[in-house]
Amino acid sequence: MRLVRYRDTSTSVVRPGIVDGHTVYAVKGDIFAGATKGDAIGSLDDVTLTTPIQPGKIICVGLNYAAHVTENDPTRQVPEEPVIFMKPTSTLIGPGETIEIAHPGNRTDYEAELVVVIGKSARDVAEADALSYVLGYTAGNDVSDRYLQKKDGQWIRAKGFHTYCPLGPWIETDLDISDLKVQSRLNGQVKQSQTTASMIWKVPFLISYIGRFTTLDPGDIILTGTPEGVGPMQAGDTIEIEIGGVGTLSNPVANRS
Repeated sequence: MRLVRYRDTSTSVVRPGIVDGHTVYAVKGDIFAGATKGDAIGSLDDVTLTTPIQPGKIICVGLNYAAHVTENDPTRQVPEEPVIFMKPTSTLIGPGETIEIAHPGNRTDYEAELVVVIGKSARDVAEADALSYVLGYTAGNDVSDRYLQKKDGQWIRAKGFHTYCPLGPWIETDLDISDLKVQSRLNGQVKQSQTTASMIWKVPFLISYIGRFTTLDPGDIILTGTPEGVGPMQAGDTIEIEIGGVGTLSNPVANRS
């Protein structure tokens, strides 16, 4: 099942939906407790999609692909444990919305990532059971100001500006994530292309690890790290993030006015 959120044209209220083929349907029931299709809303071409979930927490994993660990710093070692940080929810934008570069003079990079959407409360979860706590998966872009990241020595400000977490286009609930393509394309040119099989820490381990120090609530998301090939964006660019089995998240880039 593909879950979306769309903006009601008559009221501007954001509502949950289900995509079947090329049509968006209203949701009957609760997406966390057995949603089914309601009335047809319209074609994907005619419906405005927003972020497919409104999370309470955005938890991110850094340095989760070995080749990415050293691509900007050849001396950096693979961490002994996952590197965890968070983004504020004000960073979220949906498919087609504009990434606004806060400091155009700073290198600001795209980062293609598989995103895990939590489906039920997870605390102290066994790794073997972790995937049963997942609602589904989507695509994300962990936009990052490299100058501020290096200057601050931690990552929250550099990755926390408005529009620095594009998410979408929908949540795919039925997916084998063991070997999914994770790809970015800048103006149509492939920049990153790796599979989740190359992750240092796999998704079940990450859910279990994170759930030992914080409760993951329904709707929370985990950005699982980016492969090698990250690079800068600038005004006028279009960045696409494709996750195999999910779809493509596309966003134009502009400078903040």
